[in-house]
Amino acid sequence: MDFFQKNTILFIVTALTIAFFFSILINSILLKFSQNLGARGAADQKHIRWSPTVKPSLGGISFFVIFLISFIVLGFINSLLPQHFNNLKIIGIFLVCTIAFIMGLADDAYNTKPLLKFLTQIACGFILYFTGTKINVFSIETLNLGLTIIWVAGLMNSINMLDNMDGITTIVSITILCFVISLNQKLNLILTPLPILSLGLLGALLGFLIYNWHPSKMFMGDTGSQFLGCFLAVLGIDYCWNSFSLVNNIWQSVNPVLLGFITVALVFILPLTDTITVSINRMRKGRSPFIGGKDHTTHHLFFKGVTEKRIAVLFFAIGLIGLSLAMNQILNYQINWLIISIIFCAVTFVSLYLNTILKRK
Repeated sequence: MDFFQKNTILFIVTALTIAFFFSILINSILLKFSQNLGARGAADQKHIRWSPTVKPSLGGISFFVIFLISFIVLGFINSLLPQHFNNLKIIGIFLVCTIAFIMGLADDAYNTKPLLKFLTQIACGFILYFTGTKINVFSIETLNLGLTIIWVAGLMNSINMLDNMDGITTIVSITILCFVISLNQKLNLILTPLPILSLGLLGALLGFLIYNWHPSKMFMGDTGSQFLGCFLAVLGIDYCWNSFSLVNNIWQSVNPVLLGFITVALVFILPLTDTITVSINRMRKGRSPFIGGKDHTTHHLFFKGVTEKRIAVLFFAIGLIGLSLAMNQILNYQINWLIISIIFCAVTFVSLYLNTILKRK
């Protein structure tokens, strides 16, 4: 293990490669033997799918299998580097991700009630808070509890809503995981729990992208989006909301609430923009924000003539810019970069929002 501590890049490449090929293997098996399980398409009455073709929604299963394998690796590293591990916190993360996976699997199979999903998401927020994964930007603990629950439930729904076109949620999740892995590599913390789990999941998503890139062969389904939303919410708490705690010497004179919001906005700019935009537009028309439709930011870009592949590339580019600004803020804070970050978030949101209200051809 000392060898990998001194050669973190080699560890990252090795972990990603193994997870990538496992993902390809698992998804190829699922695609071959489960053509009808979790199929989503034109006949689906619960969601208005963008794709007119019925396809299996099984990608989330490969995510969770590799997540479990990553936990086995985590147990091995824990025995060698116990000083980096908070076992209660790890148990909490494992528990909520498992709950999210099971809820998504049930939803894909049985179309569960929205209220049950929402209560489960709130329960995930409570479990995370009381096992040590919580937002710490306020001095009043009740506010931290409330914001943690809102964040977890909100992001689980946001990632689920973003899964509306081939490759989009996969691409956006990849950029967020790249941010976490790159940041921990710079801080020499790659052999800690969340980076290790992130490496496994990044490899899983890269392998899944082969099947999810337009024209896709399979979807991740609620199984994948609920699990992803839960895990990404955990990463958002530790590396965005609480990012001031990573390098206190730089952030001592900065309001942690402001920096938490800005870092979250940079790293999660696309799911947040899409969810806020869709919610505003639907409520303006007297519709529920939770009823699916072809009115997302991605759909409107397509209506303007942008191809699905180019939309995925555009979202990847926006995500990379956001994570680069967030990295620079955390590692090399300067007021000029903070202003640039605010401008970037504002321009991205306004551009994507205006695109949804301009008349299409």
